[in-house]
Amino acid sequence: MTLHVHGRRSFMMGRWLTAVVSVASNRRQLLIFAVSVGLLAVASLEVRTQQGATQSGWRYWGGDPGVTKYSPLDQIGPANVKDLRIVWRRPAVDATLTKAFPDLTPSPNLRGTPIMIDGVLYAPDGVGLLEAFDPGTGKTVWVEEPFEPGMRGVAGQSTRGAAYWKSGGEERIFITRGEYLEALNTKTGKPFPDFGVKGRVNLSATDSPWARNYAWTGAPVVVGDVVVLSGSNGNQDASTERESVPDNIRGFDVRTGRLRWTFHVVPPPGDFGSETWGNDSWAFSGNLNAWGGLSVDETLGYVYVGLTAPNNSLYGGQRPGQNLFANTLVCLDGKSGKLVWHYQLVHHDMWDYDLMTPHLGDITVNGRRIKAVFALSKRPDVFVFDRMTGQPVWPIEERPVPRSTVPGEHSWPTQPFPTRPPAYDQFGMTLNDVIDFTPELHAEALRLLKPYVLGPAFTPPSVSSNEPGGTKGTFVIPGVGGTNFQGGTFDPETGILYVIGHKLPLIRGLIHPKPLPAASKFTNLPWVEQRTLVGFQAVLPGSEAMPGPQGLPFTKPPYGSITAIDMNRGEILWKVANGDGPRNHPALKGLNLPPLGVAGRPTPLLTKTLLFLGEGSEVLAGVLGSGKKFHAYDKKTGKVVWETELPAGTTSGPITYLFAGKQYIVVPIGDKQSPAEWVALALP
Repeated sequence: MTLHVHGRRSFMMGRWLTAVVSVASNRRQLLIFAVSVGLLAVASLEVRTQQGATQSGWRYWGGDPGVTKYSPLDQIGPANVKDLRIVWRRPAVDATLTKAFPDLTPSPNLRGTPIMIDGVLYAPDGVGLLEAFDPGTGKTVWVEEPFEPGMRGVAGQSTRGAAYWKSGGEERIFITRGEYLEALNTKTGKPFPDFGVKGRVNLSATDSPWARNYAWTGAPVVVGDVVVLSGSNGNQDASTERESVPDNIRGFDVRTGRLRWTFHVVPPPGDFGSETWGNDSWAFSGNLNAWGGLSVDETLGYVYVGLTAPNNSLYGGQRPGQNLFANTLVCLDGKSGKLVWHYQLVHHDMWDYDLMTPHLGDITVNGRRIKAVFALSKRPDVFVFDRMTGQPVWPIEERPVPRSTVPGEHSWPTQPFPTRPPAYDQFGMTLNDVIDFTPELHAEALRLLKPYVLGPAFTPPSVSSNEPGGTKGTFVIPGVGGTNFQGGTFDPETGILYVIGHKLPLIRGLIHPKPLPAASKFTNLPWVEQRTLVGFQAVLPGSEAMPGPQGLPFTKPPYGSITAIDMNRGEILWKVANGDGPRNHPALKGLNLPPLGVAGRPTPLLTKTLLFLGEGSEVLAGVLGSGKKFHAYDKKTGKVVWETELPAGTTSGPITYLFAGKQYIVVPIGDKQSPAEWVALALP
């Protein structure tokens, strides 16, 4: 019904404008017409700012609720970007805390992307406490006081961002920290005592005997007067345990913290989708959280959620069927939590191909303006839908894929493939993809690959055997992405989506799991005695990548890339390597190679004039590679127009804003040798 209301409103508005124009025959009517059109223009501008940050602010970790990571600022451009300098640095944890707790050791993985609200930056710090600081100097405005005294109240992990809500004279800022959702005063950092219990809501409350403590690192979103977040009580993706907890999406009242609604990611009996979990596996299956993040269309009041793989993410013998809503893009009504539409991008996942944060943007296809949503995942495709109706913008085809040979597995015979745009990176592995810089490297790679199964897209994991002539598993590309949580960035002016890719393979070998450890007097966990083993588990936790010939990658470059895609036509415009990569490796000496790309996890930032991108930090995943360089790219060509070396690699998303007439770029950084911090760049 909501969809029909919005569609009817747009149609009637067009009819009204036509009528006004036809009768505007005197000055008074013309004045009325001008004022009316002006009001409509203001309304249009208000909607447009949902598809890009405002001139001065950055009100969500993704720039805007649609997660475009775009700003219309142009003070920093191709002509002067070479003059950018670090103008301030701020540690990931305020000095007052590190001095009071000298044993505090924050992780160098600083996830906190700041938001900019009314001239103040807010970000979860290196231990997950919210800090407010000055945009021009980085100096502290306030630091959230821990709810508990001592080290117990201070220790924690950083999260990706905060959510801001304002209505009339009321405003609040929300974060998740540990197992709690917190509501804080933007001016003081104090909790609102009327929210939940003394300012926070416990998110771990569940009657499941298999629940872990809540530990989501994403950023909540606000739609209307509801704050929405993902569950995070399930066990790890490749866990050996059959039982897990569904990480349901929940909406809470912004004022009281009362639970307003729950969307069940594993549908219970009687709900749509429950029949896709064979052998009553809905009763014990879980995970499916939205660890990449959420996005919102404020005009429609819809929340877009990219859900992830179920447990066990590499073996699904215990959960036959298509497994909705795993690996599914779901559109929810933000007020009620009811499902508006959905589309599953991977059926019966056996590759851990999680969906990431959806990006929202308006495009023009064959002369028709479409409110679109772009679904990215660990597979190297972009799925494009009308975000009002869920209809694919271009056809999506179900194509046959290789079937599993693992005993007890129930692989799905087909998988969906978008017809536009084409895949932006390698999907699957054949002998034609093997590194061939020199005959020696090529021959060594073939020798190392001989014990592994190779195949096209969606070649399943296989049993790892110690028998003579047996295989050791499947060589899977992409492994950890595709596009991981760093996602992409969308230009609402041009309709171009810029997508980050890293071509890192993983070995997906399966073995029978070892017996689970028994409970002991030291194990205060109710689920320990109620666990059941899955039929197979990964050889290594998560299945790790192995080094290729002489430590080089097994495949041809680029290993880390950025691709520009015209979303109005569904066509790739250009693709370039991001960073030098291993081109100076001794085995490549004398070859004079171009940049090969760093297979890191950098997050992009787009402005009216430039595309900014780091190379990722070693703390995100050591096998990916990393680099300290921070690049500015020409948006039209992909040419590097400037680069600098930061004190450490980037760990999360950079932002930009205007403060006191000056444009700033703030980047979270950190690595194993350097403590995490935020650094701000600006022109002299």
